[in-house]
Amino acid sequence: MAGQSDSTMSLFSSEEIEFMAEDEMTEIVPNLRMDSLNFICGDYGPFLPQLAAQVPLWLALALKKRGKCTIRLPQWMSVENLTRVLEAERDSHAFQPLPFHYIEISRLLFDHAREDIPDMYMVRSLVEDIRDVRFHKVETNLEKFTASTVTWKNMSAMEVNVIRAFAGRALQAFYKHDNEQQTQDTDRALDKQPQIPTDRPKRNLKPR
Repeated sequence: MAGQSDSTMSLFSSEEIEFMAEDEMTEIVPNLRMDSLNFICGDYGPFLPQLAAQVPLWLALALKKRGKCTIRLPQWMSVENLTRVLEAERDSHAFQPLPFHYIEISRLLFDHAREDIPDMYMVRSLVEDIRDVRFHKVETNLEKFTASTVTWKNMSAMEVNVIRAFAGRALQAFYKHDNEQQTQDTDRALDKQPQIPTDRPKRNLKPR
């Protein structure tokens, strides 16, 4: 699996999850003055040079491609924070808190805003290591999956997508098995109940 979304096991493709991640808010620093931008989803701006603003990731990437802004690296993507998260992921069976779309956000920034990322190669390496450790936990949890232990917290969109279809099918199988077992137990209990003999002769009804 190694960080990829298997189409046979997931409900959404990687592209669909990435599309949803583009609605996450991101901080940009415009390098020129711009009027407000009006969209169906909302209005953003006006923008002033060197004055940080919050916009959706899709808008940040569009402005970045046109050379109208730089994108500020989210705090969780700093080398210090990623190093701490990686160590905690390796030392614990639990998933550490990260943005729900951390995989997609980091991938988009690596592809389209690498010059805005200090220590880009180190950051990318840390994110990939975190992703691999977490997906290994997903695989391990799926191997130990039972209907009574569905308590996974702090999972990302891609991780949830991988397990959702499997977990749904597994739970249906558990419930079906439990219902069948309950029915069999009921039938056996009824079979063990003593039968009341009915030796009394039948009485013929007199015709009217």
